[in-house]
Order: sequence, then C-alpha cells, then structure tokens
Amino acid sequence: MVEFKESRYASRPEGLDPARYYELTPEQRRLQEERVAIRAQLKRKYQLQLNDPHRIGMVTDPAVERWAFARNYNIFPNHRGTAKVNLLSFLSLAVPFLLIYTGISLDRKRHLKTYEDKSIDDTFRLRF
Repeated sequence: MVEFKESRYASRPEGLDPARYYELTPEQRRLQEERVAIRAQLKRKYQLQLNDPHRIGMVTDPAVERWAFARNYNIFPNHRGTAKVNLLSFLSLAVPFLLIYTGISLDRKRHLKTYEDKSIDDTFRLRF
C-alpha cells in the first residue's frame, strides 16, 4: 500500500484508508474480477490482431477509437470561446480578406489615376 502522510488540513482519501482498503464484499470482488477478465480478453484480442503476420490493412485500438469518438461527438464541452480564440479566429479569417480587398482597391485606384492622367499609352491595351 502507498505510504500516505496524514495532514492536519485534509482527511485521508477513501481509497487509502487501511480500514476499508481490503474491505471488499464478495460481490464487489466478483465484479472486479469480471472487469479484469474482460480487459484481459480485449487486450489479448488486440495483441493477436497487432502481431498477426498475415494481416491486411491497419489495426486500430478500440479504446483509442472510443475515446476519439466520445471526444469528437460533442465538441462544445472541449471548446472554450475565450478572447484569445476569438481574436485568433478574426485574425485568421477576416484580416486576409481585408488585406486582399485593400490591395486590389489600391491597385485599381492607382491604375485609374494613371489612366486619367494619360501617363500610359493604352491604344491597344486590353486590360482595364
């Protein structure tokens, strides 16, 4: 058992209480043994698939798949809309469009100004 130093400010965790550490009912032990057996079967099945020399394709870990599905099923608990996220979203989405718009509009104004000043010869020019 883990050596646990008592604290004046916090009580001992229930899992480390020596009076209750070995105090499992037969039903709890049976359920615990069933869970261990199921985990061992799943691990053996995965390792047999992983080490099969004639396998075709990838072998995926079902625990990782379950975790990824559970995490991506509902992204809202995992996504926090903070000021930093909002600022980065604005900078990565709106600012490039604004820069492209100002670049095109300034180029167009410069071209129109040179056209009005007649500083370029546009007799056979096809571009506006």
